[in-house]
Amino acid sequence: MKIGIPRGLLYYYYYPLWRKFFETLGAQVLISKKTNKKIVDNGVKNTVDDACLPIKVYIGHVMDLKNQVDLIFVPKMMSIHKDEYICPKFCGLPEMVRSGIKDLPQMIDTTIDFHKSKKKLSKTVYEMGNYITKDRKKIDFAFEKALKEHESYKVQIKNGMLPIDLEDHKIFKNINLHRRKVKILLLGHPYNIYDAYLSMNIIEKLREHNMDVITQDSFDTKVMNEKAAIMDKKIFWSFGRKVIGAAFYAMEQKDIQGIIYLSSFGCGIDSVIADIIERRTRRNSDKPFILLTIDEHTGEAGINTRIEAFVDMIKWRGKNENNFSTYGKNLSTR
Repeated sequence: MKIGIPRGLLYYYYYPLWRKFFETLGAQVLISKKTNKKIVDNGVKNTVDDACLPIKVYIGHVMDLKNQVDLIFVPKMMSIHKDEYICPKFCGLPEMVRSGIKDLPQMIDTTIDFHKSKKKLSKTVYEMGNYITKDRKKIDFAFEKALKEHESYKVQIKNGMLPIDLEDHKIFKNINLHRRKVKILLLGHPYNIYDAYLSMNIIEKLREHNMDVITQDSFDTKVMNEKAAIMDKKIFWSFGRKVIGAAFYAMEQKDIQGIIYLSSFGCGIDSVIADIIERRTRRNSDKPFILLTIDEHTGEAGINTRIEAFVDMIKWRGKNENNFSTYGKNLSTR
């Protein structure tokens, strides 16, 4: 039995867990190709106009898999943390896929909802496993192995790796990244910042400028929760809380020289979160901040120009940090 996993949305967080679970149950797992122009174009043609770019790309990845597999894994993601939610479009993802693509193979459209508690976890796992086997012991064993794989994946990310470095089964290899002098925080939804095609390969471009790129996933969850709690009201978007916590923490760290926020056009959550971070950065920090917005029409040349200008400013500040503040006046006494 072949199970397809689209290379989009929460793939960049949970792929090791999903893959290990299905493989341990005896299935062959196929991943869609890395995002390219054809996948984007197919997604745009088969998705409603008001869908954001990541959703359109996900549809394109499903189309890439549909004629190669027996089952496609398209879970209905409601909530991944207690008392929090993720993007509303995730809730209707299986329905969007069905309405946009004809002649689909059977979908594993299990509902994942931990809003109230994680007690539903066992039911969710069995529902996923039942597509392959009815043996509960096998399902329990497979999920136990999958959790270990996922924990190893998270440890490597906390140790300095990024999901984009750990793709293509390199999870247990010893990848040594050269530590650069300048450290930049790249913020955004994982499906924006870790998809090399959507992000215009921003991580590698920054590294080519001798900059060490970290993301919200590089920080300890406890630290991010504490920083996000500074807000007057609780942030009930899981990714929004994580991004705000990382940004607030980074503002206090001298070794982080700048912040980049990568957003997809039309994302309601990003429009709120990015504005909060930009205002707080300008008010409480002297770190340079730049917001980059992408959609299917975004040209790489324009993104490159803004990245290069941002990099030049960071380097210039490194040489002249005593004379100018980022948003203020000339500090020179001459």
